[in-house]
Amino acid sequence: MPLALLALAIGAFGIGTTEFVIMGLLPDVASDYGVSIPTAGFLVTGYALGVMLGAPLMTVLGTKVPRKRMLMLLMGLFIVGNLLSAVAPAFSVMLVGRVVASLAHGAFFGIGSVVAADLVAPHKKAGAIAMMFTGLTVANVVGVPLGTLVGQSAGWRVTFALVAALGVIGLAGVAKLVPDVPKPEGVRLRHELAAFKNAQVLLAMAMTVLGFGGVFAAITYIAPMMTHVAGFADGSVTWLLVLFGLGMVGGNLVGGRFADRALMPMLYVSLGSLAVVLALFTLTAHNKVTAAGTIVLIGALGFATVPPLQKRVLDHAHGAPTLASAVNIGAFNLGNALSAWLGGVVIAAGFGYTAPNWVGAALAAAALVLALVSAALERRDSAPSAVVAGSVPGEQRTTVPH
Repeated sequence: MPLALLALAIGAFGIGTTEFVIMGLLPDVASDYGVSIPTAGFLVTGYALGVMLGAPLMTVLGTKVPRKRMLMLLMGLFIVGNLLSAVAPAFSVMLVGRVVASLAHGAFFGIGSVVAADLVAPHKKAGAIAMMFTGLTVANVVGVPLGTLVGQSAGWRVTFALVAALGVIGLAGVAKLVPDVPKPEGVRLRHELAAFKNAQVLLAMAMTVLGFGGVFAAITYIAPMMTHVAGFADGSVTWLLVLFGLGMVGGNLVGGRFADRALMPMLYVSLGSLAVVLALFTLTAHNKVTAAGTIVLIGALGFATVPPLQKRVLDHAHGAPTLASAVNIGAFNLGNALSAWLGGVVIAAGFGYTAPNWVGAALAAAALVLALVSAALERRDSAPSAVVAGSVPGEQRTTVPH
């Protein structure tokens, strides 16, 4: 794998850290600014909305910019946003800083996926995408726990300053290691938008929303589920999330490896298994050992879908994949927001803290159905061309003299 993928992974590590570390620092931030925890939660919501809106917006603005330069500009935006968060004198200023940083998120992963895929041979594209996303998964194992620890001991402002420093390292890595490939000739915004007319692109994005939504339906409410149902102490939630992160790392790498060999079967297995494991979590959550093991499996199976889904979008948006790739990153955040809301609805309705697992299982099962529909449509669309292609050699054989 080219060293340029390391630079992309470092940028992904910084982005993953800043996205999730705020969850462990909300009480400290709320206390410093004198706001309630729900009000401080807008720092999470604002970031997610920024990713969803920023992914297409920043990608469209960058259509006339070479991809390497755009990646550098996005890392610069990320640095500015985190520095603003670190020095924000008021809560409203910090919220602006979070939104500014989030604008880089979707476009960085979207453009970075295209760059990563272009750096390797066709049969290694999903593996290259997975290598970049490894930075995001490792952030949940290393960056988020360390950032939370630093924030709780030295102050949350120090955490965001360190995240900004990670952005500087990522920017330097992109500048040094990513090749300066000119943007494809003849690709215009209308070409990028045309990709959304492709039913396979839309189906892949819908699978992203539902499949990854299934994961976050459960993980969003992991703290009350583990403390009130499994019986873990409050302090155990941190290492349980580390287990989830370890599962994400493994699933991401396995998903990238096997998606290059058999993409759709990989999706069938991962989505089907995810639906089953989430359904079983309603039972395994009542025991500490089985609950911990299930959390690892959810992380692994959930992130095993990421490289194949991202590659499927790239494959079917061929010729102008950048915008579609970025929007698919926004789809992950849409899935997170949708599933978190649905999980809250079933808990509020009195079904208990394990009820979001049923929501997650249903979402993952729906994603599996879409995968089967997508494959059926692909077979139908390719059948006529196969018949025509099969008839040509026969005609040639009848006319070739012996």
